[in-house]
Amino acid sequence: MAQGRGSAARGNSAVVLALVLLCVLLHGEFAESAVYSVGDRGGWSFNTAGWPRGKRFSAGDVLVFKYSPRAHNVVPVSAAGYNSCSTPRGARVLQTGNDRVTLRRGTNYFICSFPGHCQAGMKIAVTAA
Repeated sequence: MAQGRGSAARGNSAVVLALVLLCVLLHGEFAESAVYSVGDRGGWSFNTAGWPRGKRFSAGDVLVFKYSPRAHNVVPVSAAGYNSCSTPRGARVLQTGNDRVTLRRGTNYFICSFPGHCQAGMKIAVTAA
């Protein structure tokens, strides 16, 4: 009998250890995510297309777009939408003035869809590893 209880205790210990390791691994993954303020102090505004240069982004990092919602917005778009400064029908338009977007692996594209703003440089392409 004593041997059986010891086996159960070892089994429970293994489960607890596995759960602790899983929590540590998950915490480590989230702890590595960085938060970036788009445009730095200037916020999301004209001529931010060069803002990502020299920065290293990873999938899971968060971009914070700060701007006046009466003057701008943020629209995640495809490469085609980015290149043509066009917003596809049904696109998600962010307009709080303090929008948070989690990057996915690959290139993430964002434009302002107010007339003429994207053409004036209010767009960014951010590549996340």
